Amino acid sequence: MTPLGVYIHWPYCARICPYCDFNVLRDRGRGEEQRALKDAILADLRRHRDLTGARELTSIFLGGGTPSLMDPDWAGEMIALCQALWTPTADLEITLEANPTDAEADRFAGFADAGVQRLSLGVQALDDASLVLLGRNHGADEARRAAALGAKTFPRLSLDLIYARPGQTAQAWRAELAETLALGAEHLSPYQLTIEAGTAFDRAVKRGTLVPPGEDLAAELFDVTQEVLTDHGFTAYEVSNHARGQAARSRHNLVYWRGQDYVGVGPGAHGRLTLEGVRTATFAAARPADYIAKVAETGLGWGTHEALTAVQAAEERLLAGLRIEEGVSFAEIAALALTPAHPEVLDLVAAGLLAPDPDRLRATPAGRLVLNWVTSRLALA
Repeated sequence: MTPLGVYIHWPYCARICPYCDFNVLRDRGRGEEQRALKDAILADLRRHRDLTGARELTSIFLGGGTPSLMDPDWAGEMIALCQALWTPTADLEITLEANPTDAEADRFAGFADAGVQRLSLGVQALDDASLVLLGRNHGADEARRAAALGAKTFPRLSLDLIYARPGQTAQAWRAELAETLALGAEHLSPYQLTIEAGTAFDRAVKRGTLVPPGEDLAAELFDVTQEVLTDHGFTAYEVSNHARGQAARSRHNLVYWRGQDYVGVGPGAHGRLTLEGVRTATFAAARPADYIAKVAETGLGWGTHEALTAVQAAEERLLAGLRIEEGVSFAEIAALALTPAHPEVLDLVAAGLLAPDPDRLRATPAGRLVLNWVTSRLALA
């Protein structure tokens, strides 16, 4: 059976962070809507089973938003249904995204009972001033307590961090990484702060009230990240994801980066499915009310879907595959007519941005740092 991942989007957050451009909503006063949404997600999953047929279920990812605000019993219903609809692999990985507020941490046991084995905790920073700047609703001590509890409650713990923050120095970032490593996680995702269009941070930058680090300092902070984590036994298996050993790598994220099929349910969720031999992109309706109505009308929450051409599918595969150290085989992107002897490939190898490999396109660490530029050169070749 063909492998399959499942992504479930729960869009509610206690607070909207100023850097976030995800499909999220404030959590308050939406109890009735959330109950209806839970039922719609379950119905959407059942309809997806009709489309996909029998598959091997390799991962379930509860993301958002803040899915740890969900009733753990609801998460249990979703997880149990996925396992009933598709055949779980022996090493099925079930991940929950969470924020480290004490209120959420108190509910970790309920999510573990529901079947979650991997906690992805949005620590983001370990100093209170930075957390205030980032608009987070937790403090550094709460983050430390939540990480310690997460390590005890779940078999696997991943911590998210944001660096290249305004005013951050390389020395301070080095110390913060060291403290984060002491919390015991086997997977770290340090993301460079990106100013996304339309966010509160975007407006602040335009007003001049927020000044991110310049390119040289951002590059230095990236280099510090690689140095510190490598010295502690972590491998940068993807641009912003580091794991201590193969088993610690995120199985669900690898579904994306390896171009495998995945179901996307919940408001605004994206999916990629092979339907009747064609790679198909699915996009769920973004507003909960619209998503619920779509499910009631058609059984599926899709707002739109698109059958990708061979070139479109190959370009997606190229962009995702070059993010990870294993790269992507030339055979998988045959529609782009790239070969080891293609002039653009040879130029990028000579520049140290691609590894010399007769079978696969693999970005070097330097190539992954300028990934968008490398992939644009190859996609347009």
